[in-house]
Amino acid sequence: MNMWEYAPAPESRDIANLKPSYRMFVDGEFVEGAGEPLKTVNPATEEVLAEVSTASREDVDRAVKAARRAYDRVWGRMPGAERAKYIYRIARVIAERARELAVLESLDNGKPIRESRDVDVPTASAHFFYHAGWADKLAYAGLGPDPRPLGVAGQVIPWNFPLLMAAWKIAPALACGNTVVLKPAETTPLTALVLAEIIQQAELPPGVVNILPGAGDVGAELVGHPGVDKVAFTGSTEVGKLIQRTLAGRGKKLTLELGGKAANVVFDDAPLDQAVEGIVNGIFFNQGHVCCAGSRLLVQESVADELVEKLHARISTLRVGDPLDKNTDVGAINSREQLTRITSLVEVGEQEGAEKWVSPCPLPDKGFFFAPTVFSGVSQAMRIAREEIFGPVLSVLTYRTPDEAVAKANNTPYGLSAGIWTEKGSRILWMAGKLRAGVVWANTFNRFDPTAPFGGYQESGFGREGGRAGLEAYLDV
Repeated sequence: MNMWEYAPAPESRDIANLKPSYRMFVDGEFVEGAGEPLKTVNPATEEVLAEVSTASREDVDRAVKAARRAYDRVWGRMPGAERAKYIYRIARVIAERARELAVLESLDNGKPIRESRDVDVPTASAHFFYHAGWADKLAYAGLGPDPRPLGVAGQVIPWNFPLLMAAWKIAPALACGNTVVLKPAETTPLTALVLAEIIQQAELPPGVVNILPGAGDVGAELVGHPGVDKVAFTGSTEVGKLIQRTLAGRGKKLTLELGGKAANVVFDDAPLDQAVEGIVNGIFFNQGHVCCAGSRLLVQESVADELVEKLHARISTLRVGDPLDKNTDVGAINSREQLTRITSLVEVGEQEGAEKWVSPCPLPDKGFFFAPTVFSGVSQAMRIAREEIFGPVLSVLTYRTPDEAVAKANNTPYGLSAGIWTEKGSRILWMAGKLRAGVVWANTFNRFDPTAPFGGYQESGFGREGGRAGLEAYLDV
């Protein structure tokens, strides 16, 4: 079927400048944490990449106090135009060190180098560039004449976009005049710690940004710390609910960006080949480790068979394997734990009677890999149609009328994103108005831009990140 022979095109792992050990970043310096050190693993090979020191309760306290001092003495009172220079400098150094960051991200996370190189790192840099521009214009953001920073922001990020999520959180916090204590995910701490090097390189005043690696206990300690004025969390809905309970009645500002089970809706007049590309991008981008992944495909009945046939053909060409190979389309699953979860939910899908199709692609012998999988004949009651699998697994449902499409798309406890595929602009606008989702893409999917707000409804969380609307979460207005 393939006209071209495949030749490997590996990116050199030496570019990552991988060190044998990494330390946490507190008050402008890299210091040894008092927590139990963790070993971070390359999910594509299962080899240990580095040892990383983690924070203890006392370390969290030290970091929060350092952030408070920096806020009171320097950052909170610094004119916006001066803050902007530092943020701009961070953006520029991320761009300068882009190749190193991209290789390190793919080693630590398992995503294909093509994605970390073309999406994660450039978008992380863009978030800092964009927010640098806001730092001296907050009075004109439409949030009142004199918006003030909140103080110390405690931020906890997930493992699916480690550097990008750090940028999403840190850039608006700094632009608005807050200081930050950030906890990266346990399985992917490395790019956040290199970002700390970049922050040092940009000569940010000590204590303005602190980065504490560790597991969930460090996150819980940070979220519950009385010295934190604002909490921002991206991760699972169950942890989001725990955080909400912890903070209830404490008067702290909170934003939560949680799970999703997005509907990708294809109408009978949609350009099917274009839709197929969007569906593939929507669910197999980053191995499906995306909270806004288009994991439920809703297809109008009259084109369902044709679309699924095209989809199978296209998915069969996806190359699964070494994340550092520039030809790889689907990389490694981030951890053994996540691979187990995906596998068990796929087994449930089969038991429930859905029809499973698996890509015939070869999988590597070692590492955490999962072949792209499509379930047809899925009903709304099935767990694979309701629960977030967070992997390369697509559920296909059909509908007959636009109203039925809306009803099925909204039949979920989540509400983070949705996609619409049709030739008619009027139908896009009609449907977008009826979908309960924070982001609706039309004839595209997974497009991210720092100027556009992102966030969800219902169990996908609340608050927005990015754009003018995202500034509000970091301001006292």
